Amino acid sequence: MKILICVKQVPDTTEIRIDPVTNSLIRAGVPSILNPFDSYALEAAARIRDEKPDTEIVVVSMGPEQAGAALRECLSIAADRAYLVCGRIFSGSDTLATSYILSQAIRVIESREGKFDAVFCGKQAIDGDTAQVGPEIAEHLGYPQATYGITAEPEGDLLKVRRETENGFEVVGVKMPCLVTFTKPAWEVRFPTISRKLAAEKAEIIMLGEQDFPDIDRSAIGLMGSPTRVKKTFVPNRTKETVLIREESGEASALKLLAMLQESGKLGSEVEE
Repeated sequence: MKILICVKQVPDTTEIRIDPVTNSLIRAGVPSILNPFDSYALEAAARIRDEKPDTEIVVVSMGPEQAGAALRECLSIAADRAYLVCGRIFSGSDTLATSYILSQAIRVIESREGKFDAVFCGKQAIDGDTAQVGPEIAEHLGYPQATYGITAEPEGDLLKVRRETENGFEVVGVKMPCLVTFTKPAWEVRFPTISRKLAAEKAEIIMLGEQDFPDIDRSAIGLMGSPTRVKKTFVPNRTKETVLIREESGEASALKLLAMLQESGKLGSEVEE
């Protein structure tokens, strides 16, 4: 089995502060880490290889050259090879443009590595929290997808995915090739071994630049291909009291919320049922 994992290097959000004057993120001195949700996707792939030792794991990221550190971390844990998509033409891409670039990168990598049976992603990146890139890659590739995965297990031409839902868990079968996004499991992800860590430091990170994408649609990448813009970031006002409503059902919770709003005078007493 061959698995490709899309990963991202992100700022450690536990260290991020907001500039009170500009309302922008202070990135100076903030360490970068492997996106935690991507590490869960890597762990899911590693668990497949525990059962099927011939499984190959390849990782890909898009970003500046320093993003190679996140790829080396993946190599030290479980990945066999790593690719970095890097170039000025890709900068400024929003989630739509990023997903398109990564889908094209997957095709380029497949031309070298062979067809992948599955593409794994973290459910979201902790610096953006959009949870859009994985599903958008699936749409660009025309792949069936499953989200909020915990584990995955190949069975014939299907990938059996145990996924988290609002009411617990369910198991779905997704026809391969497919894409799965992963969320935090109940167990901790594995640590790198000393031998893998030493090998990762010497391993080649295969660079994919502008020249490797001769047929890419330039109007769909970078700032030009990004229909969304971040206009402002700010710290929300958390001085007001927060009330957690947790009833036996969603309907009961909604009725309790309605009653509280009416009592506070923020909602008229006459509401159509």
